[in-house]
Amino acid sequence: MNGFIYQYPVKQYFGNGCAEEAIKTELKKVGNNVLLAYGGGSLKRTGLYDKLRTWLEELDKNVTDFGGIMPNPTYAKVQEGAKLVRENNIDFILAVGGGSVIDCCKIVSAQAMLDKDIWDMWYDEHRLPTKFIPMGAVVTASGTGAEQNNGAVITHEEKKLKQPLFGAFHSFAVLDSDLTKTVPMKQVISGAFDTLSHCMETYMGKPQATNLSDEINEAVMRNVISNLRCLIQNPDDDFARGELMWASAMAENGMLKLGKQTDFQCHMIEHAVGAYTDCNHGQGLAVIHPALYRRLLDAGTEKLARMAETVWGVKGATSKKTAMQGIEALEAFIREIGLPTRWCEMGITDERLLRAAADTCFITPGCCRQLTRDEIFELLLECM
Repeated sequence: MNGFIYQYPVKQYFGNGCAEEAIKTELKKVGNNVLLAYGGGSLKRTGLYDKLRTWLEELDKNVTDFGGIMPNPTYAKVQEGAKLVRENNIDFILAVGGGSVIDCCKIVSAQAMLDKDIWDMWYDEHRLPTKFIPMGAVVTASGTGAEQNNGAVITHEEKKLKQPLFGAFHSFAVLDSDLTKTVPMKQVISGAFDTLSHCMETYMGKPQATNLSDEINEAVMRNVISNLRCLIQNPDDDFARGELMWASAMAENGMLKLGKQTDFQCHMIEHAVGAYTDCNHGQGLAVIHPALYRRLLDAGTEKLARMAETVWGVKGATSKKTAMQGIEALEAFIREIGLPTRWCEMGITDERLLRAAADTCFITPGCCRQLTRDEIFELLLECM
């Protein structure tokens, strides 16, 4: 296990129905001007928006809306939010939604305190922001674990790049499983697969030797698989919803990454494709993962074989055959839960976009074997 320093800043409110207590407890501590950030119309259709406004007004907060945050949030949207924060003297940002809303607000929190462009600051000067507008998160679509860290994925439309930026940590996160009923089941499934992907990407990182973090990770992966199956059978299963929310948090609160250099090559490839196609994140990961692991079969045999046995419960005559059976089990699970395994199922048919994605994809150092850009393009074509 590699050496590490672990410090965790996010306070967690977990449990069915905990949102009201969390908001009323935490928002008492902040200034009067609150930015209420959210995505599409589901927040209002389900009545959650009205509840939040009522709770905030009971605390005498002046509320400014920042709605319309899209999936794959854009850099232009970040700048729009930062402008709102400055113009309304916002004291606190409350992000309500899934990873897109939460990621966007992390960067809004930082950009609002800066005189310079945060994208250029990171990618040209390699400097991180140090001052932020305080913020909290109410999770309605779990899976990304975005509320657990300060990393964000933002699409810069002018540059045709979908890449990481770093902003604020949340002072608190609300994990109320009842709120996941406000989003479509398709989104819940996609989010849960994103959690599984986070686990696999961490697990397959360096060193390949299994440590305690990996053994905890195996339990989280099994938990995601079993509870996703339960939830598909019974969408009203509150226990399964809660387990999936906590698994999402565990995958991204740093615990599974201790002592590891993570991989996340699948994520980087999907982000690159997303920059050109605006594809659904969880679905894109589902398409890429089996194809990527077949490419990594020789370099990652032992780790893939262990995952096959401990997570998928399959075993072949040799380590390589076991690893291959594990990849096949992963692909079968993807089909079982109704996610795509080919780009054409997502309406992506233009090879030129995949070539552009391969040429701009960030290549991670943690992968057990670094792929060339031509290999990434070949991989993407295999998924057509």
